[in-house]
Amino acid sequence: MKRKYLIKILILLFLVAATCFATDDQVGKSAAVKPGIDVLISHDFKPLNGKRVGLITNNTGVTAELKSTIDVLWESKKVKLIALFGPEHGVRGNVFAGKKIATYKDEKTSLPVYSLYGKTRRPTPEMMHGLDAFVYDIQDAGYRAYTYIYTMAYAMEAAAQNELAFFVLDRPNPLGADFIEGPVLEEEFSSFIGLYPIPYIYGMTVGELAQYFNKEFGINCKLTVIPMAGYNRNMRFEDTGLQWIPTSPHIPRANSAVFAATLGNIGELHKISEGVGYTQPFEVIGETWINPDSFAAGLNKRQLPGVIFRPCYFRPYYFVNQGKELGGVQIHITNLKLFSPMTVQMHLMHVLLKLYPENNIFKDVGAGRMSMFLKAMGTKSVSDGLLAGKTPDEIIQAWQPKVDDFKKKRTKYLLYD
Repeated sequence: MKRKYLIKILILLFLVAATCFATDDQVGKSAAVKPGIDVLISHDFKPLNGKRVGLITNNTGVTAELKSTIDVLWESKKVKLIALFGPEHGVRGNVFAGKKIATYKDEKTSLPVYSLYGKTRRPTPEMMHGLDAFVYDIQDAGYRAYTYIYTMAYAMEAAAQNELAFFVLDRPNPLGADFIEGPVLEEEFSSFIGLYPIPYIYGMTVGELAQYFNKEFGINCKLTVIPMAGYNRNMRFEDTGLQWIPTSPHIPRANSAVFAATLGNIGELHKISEGVGYTQPFEVIGETWINPDSFAAGLNKRQLPGVIFRPCYFRPYYFVNQGKELGGVQIHITNLKLFSPMTVQMHLMHVLLKLYPENNIFKDVGAGRMSMFLKAMGTKSVSDGLLAGKTPDEIIQAWQPKVDDFKKKRTKYLLYD
C-alpha cells in the first residue's frame, strides 16, 4: 500500500515539475496578442524587403517568443540591418535613468550602436548614412514623462528631413489604450520628458501616438505602422498574454508602469522617497518625518476608488535617503479599472501638505529639481494650486477641457477597437 502511494506522489511531483519549466517553444504560444514584430514576420518582412535598415530598439524589442528584434532582422534574408540606435537606458536596458550613453559596437552582430541619449538625441547625417529606413520597436510605458516616445519623434523628424521611411512595430499600452487623464503639457514646459501638448496619460499605443505626432505636429515623415494582431483598446498588459520585459530598471513588472505614473512626478522633487532604491519602486512613498499611521489614515478617509494605503516602513538601499528608515505608505491597487494614478498623486501631495506644512514638499528643493517636477507634470498649475490651498478636484477640473479636446483629436489616429 505504501509503495502504491509513493508511486502516485512521484507521478504528481513529476507533473508539477513539468508545468513549471516551459520550453522556449511554449513561451508566447498562449499570447492573445501578436506585437508588430510578429506581424512583420508573418508577412515575410514584405514592407522592409530589400531596405537598408537602422533599428531603434532596446531590450523590450522582442517577439512573443522572446526573440530579440535585433536578431530577427539580422537573420532575415529580406532585410539588411546596418545600424542600431539606442534610447535612454541603452539597447540592452542596463543603464541607470539619466546616464549618458556612448556609441559602441554590438558584441553579437558587430553593428554600430548609435546612442540617442548621449551627445545627441537626434540621429545625425553620419548615423543615417546608407539607410533607407528606420524601424522603431520599443515597449512604451504609457505616460508622457518617459523619454522613448520622444526618441521616436526626433528620429521621425530626422527621417522626414532625409527622406527616409519610418516604420513603427506597434506594442500594447500597459496603462490601457482607453485610459486618458492628467494635464495637457503647456508649451513652456516642453522638454525631453514632455515634448508635445498631450495629457500625462494619453491612452494610445506607440503606433497610434506616432501617427498623432506625425500629423498634429507637422513632422510629416513617410510613416508606416505595423499594427498588432488580436489587440483591443480595453486590454491591460496582463490581458495580452505577452511577457513583460522591464522598460527601464525601475519598471520591473507591467503594473510598475501604473505605479510609476502615480509617483514618478513626486519623485522628481527628491524631497521624498518614491521607493526607487528599495524593492518596491514607485509602490511606496515615505520620509523620515512621516508618521505612517497618520499618513495612511489621512489618505484612506478620502475613499479614493480602487486603492488602499497601508502604513509601512522601508529603508532604501540606494538613491534618495539611502540607508535611512522611512515612514510612509504602500499603495495597494484593489481595482485597476477604477484606480486613477493622477488622482492618487494629487491627493498624496495634498495630504502631505496638510499633515506636514513644516516639511513642504515644494520648498527648499532647489531650482533644478523644481524645474524637473514642472517639466514632468507639464504645468505649474498643480504646485501653484496646491500651495494656494486648492483641492485636488478643483485642480483636476481646471485641466479637463484640454483633455477633452485631445480625446476628440486622437480618434482619427486610432488603430484598434
